[in-house]
Amino acid sequence: MTRFQVRKKLLKAFTGKTLTGFSLRKKLLKAGFVTTFTAVGAAAFSTGQAQAAVVVLDFEGVGNSNPVGNFYNTAPQDFDITFSDNALGIVDSDDGGTGNFGGEPSPSTILFFLDGPAATLNAANGFIDEFSFFYSAITEPGFINIYDDLNGTGNLLATLDLPTTPPGDGDPTGDFSPFVPIGVSFSGVAKSVDFGGSFNQIGFDNITAKPVPEPFTILGSLTAGGIGLALRQKASAARKRNRQS
Repeated sequence: MTRFQVRKKLLKAFTGKTLTGFSLRKKLLKAGFVTTFTAVGAAAFSTGQAQAAVVVLDFEGVGNSNPVGNFYNTAPQDFDITFSDNALGIVDSDDGGTGNFGGEPSPSTILFFLDGPAATLNAANGFIDEFSFFYSAITEPGFINIYDDLNGTGNLLATLDLPTTPPGDGDPTGDFSPFVPIGVSFSGVAKSVDFGGSFNQIGFDNITAKPVPEPFTILGSLTAGGIGLALRQKASAARKRNRQS
């Protein structure tokens, strides 16, 4: 294919189009300009940020009365999320643990704490927009506080009071049942959450957060610049060739 033919095909492919990475790849392949297009190249022509998936912490696998600690900071669930020393997992007694609860949204482990006013979640990379979870508190109310720095420090972005929940029949036993869904929206980038209340009187499960999207990688940006430069050079060469012919 001559340079003039390349230019003609590119102009035909791109005229009046705003292209995503995927559609750009299709157009380039159709035009015969490239035969391969790496994942990095495709990402570089996207919106400029990689959309992070929502993270759900269900505490399955933590174990009975074991510290949560670095469980969500270790592969294969390396979310850069850690918990304070008093944050523990507990397994439903119906599944061999010692938990007095039932109706948890994802059987059979939840988060609770046995000392202090709150258990704290730390998210090193931060999360945005909204935060939700399930909880059960049949005798004493609870609360959460969301902060823009680690370990429950910095600016308070949101607070949410957690009223007592009705006791019910577990699955088949357990006083702390059912678990009630609740959430809150906020502005800014959150780095920590205090899950508070009376110790051993409140449990949490299926904590859901939206991580901060990752920006362009340097490699992705350089790839985008390189491809753009190649297209401009080919178009310029084609115009020069046309003038000489």
